[in-house]
Amino acid sequence: MKNKKLINQILKFGVVGGIAFFIDYAVLAFCKEILGIDVLISAGIAFTISVIFNYIASIKWVFDVNKEKDPRKNFIMFIILSIVGLILTEIIMWFGTDILKIHYLIVKIVATAIVMVFNFVTRKMFLE
Repeated sequence: MKNKKLINQILKFGVVGGIAFFIDYAVLAFCKEILGIDVLISAGIAFTISVIFNYIASIKWVFDVNKEKDPRKNFIMFIILSIVGLILTEIIMWFGTDILKIHYLIVKIVATAIVMVFNFVTRKMFLE
């Protein structure tokens, strides 16, 4: 029963993460290609917008948020974890684009995969 619940939760997180990735990826490309904003700033903007979506969806649909915990503390913890995820994203984007000279949209896929695992594990630990 517990394994089934975890698998269900991972699948839901995957759906939410997939939608958040699409939002993140589309906003990144829009900011960079259409608005001409620097790739690292664009990545930060995109990540922030996707985090807002991800928070709402995670609280409403993915995690069994501990009702005994203060909702403000949950939100603050989510934001802190998201900032760590943003820092990881920015480091990976910088390393991939500036050091390895890989196209930013390819690097974004790698960054998203790494940060998605980090997000699931940490949010499960701190929100439930």
